[in-house]
Amino acid sequence: MTTPSSQPERTAHTLKREFSFGAAFAFAFAFISPIVALYGIFGLAISTAGPSFWWGFLIVFAGQFFVALVFAMLVSRWPLEGSIYQWSNRMLGAGFGWFAGWFYIWTLTIAMATVALGAAGFIANIIGLHGASGPQIALIAFVVLVLGTLINLAGRGVLKVFMMASIVAEIVGSIGLGVWLLIAHREHDFSVLFDGGRSVGAEDGFFSLGGPFLLAVVFIGFSFVGFESAGSIAEEVHEPRRNLPKAVLFSLAFIAFVVMFSSLAVILATPENAAELPEYDSDPVYAVLTAQLGSAIALPLQALFAIGFIASFLALQTSASRLIWAKARDRALPFAASLSRLSRKQRQPVGPILITTVIGTALFLLSNVAENLYTLMVNYTSGGFYLSFLFPVAAFAATVLRRRWKAGSFSIGAWTPIVAIIALGWVTFELVNIAWPRALNGNAWLDWSVVVGTVALTVIGSLVYARVRRRIETVPTAIIDLDAAAGVATTSGRGQR
Repeated sequence: MTTPSSQPERTAHTLKREFSFGAAFAFAFAFISPIVALYGIFGLAISTAGPSFWWGFLIVFAGQFFVALVFAMLVSRWPLEGSIYQWSNRMLGAGFGWFAGWFYIWTLTIAMATVALGAAGFIANIIGLHGASGPQIALIAFVVLVLGTLINLAGRGVLKVFMMASIVAEIVGSIGLGVWLLIAHREHDFSVLFDGGRSVGAEDGFFSLGGPFLLAVVFIGFSFVGFESAGSIAEEVHEPRRNLPKAVLFSLAFIAFVVMFSSLAVILATPENAAELPEYDSDPVYAVLTAQLGSAIALPLQALFAIGFIASFLALQTSASRLIWAKARDRALPFAASLSRLSRKQRQPVGPILITTVIGTALFLLSNVAENLYTLMVNYTSGGFYLSFLFPVAAFAATVLRRRWKAGSFSIGAWTPIVAIIALGWVTFELVNIAWPRALNGNAWLDWSVVVGTVALTVIGSLVYARVRRRIETVPTAIIDLDAAAGVATTSGRGQR
């Protein structure tokens, strides 16, 4: 029950429900788009484990599907803005949830800056700045950051249009190119997928811890995240308990299919003399496509890649800003009163969106001023996603095994404990696999990036948490009254501003 006196507070924290199932799916799909995933990991994975790296997709997808099942159950129970933070908070308490949100905020914002820099590289080529310098790339990335921020501030309608357009472009580009490569430019049969150790000179210990295959699984792990982001906009989605579990599961499955199919097509179309192709060592995907389809494909490919990266940037910025807003609404961050405000017309969290812009700008400066520190932060992000996943998955497993779990509208019934244990085992394994200090960077600090980043964020986070701890212990996390018929989210709760 709410009282008349609570009406101003409730209105101040009410988001507009303007996203359908299709928009939520598009949002999660764009978060780590197939183009970003393929371009980001293909070269690293194939140089590490040869064509056999492709089988790692099946392993990562299987593990992540169990995680997605857990998240689908959680979002159907608590369809709240802030997803990972909210779920962890409700299962194991405010402190546990606070750190889940803290690590996820930084993972998202660092990934956002990285993706903007990736988009800048393609845009530089499109406008004729081949071999652009670091400062030039940083400047273009800043322009991407500003324009992306303006799109986010313009409202959900503009964001939806861009997300839908990017999906069309990516599907046509990824699947269309893949089909054409397999039909007209296939160079190998499927037996090439078993060329692993032989192709990289690592027959012994190919599957060992620290070996080539598990290192490829590290890279692949980055391509199958983002499905959880549908929950980040939960209070902006119509009928969230029905739509969001489907968005979480379908986005992961569809991304997996597109990335696996595109990667297979590129592998099978790679010429025998691939090592002799221009820039194959630095950009094998682009080298193979231009070799098989001709130089005329170069500009359309660059534009396609840029669209994918920009869409991913928008989804990352939106997720990060909603998470900051959700924590501020619960008075769990400094300057919470300012960060929890919504714009009057669009009901947008303007403050958190601008905060992500400021952080992104600072990271661009780091990329030129302190390259090793920036590289350390970028290396941290892959592990950061799995560290963030570990909080709600561990909390869910503990809640289920203690028989305290109450299912929402989406449930897998008697299979729930088994799925919870497998998901926990997978996330733990992949986090350890990613964090394992392999000698890859020629710098011990960078080899230990995930551990160093986690320790640094834990120390800083502990200081911030100490400042806000008392007030979030006495103010319950916002309770969302979901009125499916009216499609309106309201907040209530003792002590809300």
